[in-house]
Amino acid sequence: MSTHAARLIAPHGAAGHTSTVRDGTPAPPPPLPPLPPVRPGSPPVAAPASNGRTAPAANGRPVANGDHASGPTGQHFRNVLGRFATGVVAITALDPVTGEPCGLVANSFTSVSLDPPLVAFCVAHTSTSWPRLRSAGRLCVNVLAEHHEQVSRQLAARGDDKFAGLTWTSSPGGSPVLDGALAWIDCSVEAEHPAGDHVIVVARVHDLDTHTDRGPLVFFRGGYGRFGA
Repeated sequence: MSTHAARLIAPHGAAGHTSTVRDGTPAPPPPLPPLPPVRPGSPPVAAPASNGRTAPAANGRPVANGDHASGPTGQHFRNVLGRFATGVVAITALDPVTGEPCGLVANSFTSVSLDPPLVAFCVAHTSTSWPRLRSAGRLCVNVLAEHHEQVSRQLAARGDDKFAGLTWTSSPGGSPVLDGALAWIDCSVEAEHPAGDHVIVVARVHDLDTHTDRGPLVFFRGGYGRFGA
């Protein structure tokens, strides 16, 4: 399963504005106020952030600026980003060499543009299925339903026979549409953008439709779940 995220850095100033000098260049931020003295036995006081506020930290504790200069650990990154609930999709195609179905699953899927119609998903550089899918030309994004947990686990596992026991029909573009999928989206690769240990794939949509009316398969905090209205 693939995930990605972007970190936003706020500009100086509580309202998001920078002060300027007459020539229009940004003026340096004001110096930080001195830290208050620490009495014996009192809890440590965090340094204020550049905007005059105390920098937040995990577990509700203040963190002085620079404590995370090296960036978060991989596990902490997963734990925090895992709190963003997502749907799950299966990206499928027919291997142009063998004619057999191939696929992978991702929770990093999103619509990108209406005109032209574009979607995007992320794939790990280590994926052995992506080269087969890319070479197929046409792909199909299957939006998985709440009863597809085992299907998702099967397609996420390594191996050549991921479709053993799965039933599917062909999309107009010839790619597998999994039985019971909520929707299918026929597309082709428009562009690939390397991003860290993943590649962001932008795909052009050629055809799409709803397929089954059920609840979605949800991925949250490293596990599968269902949506309750």
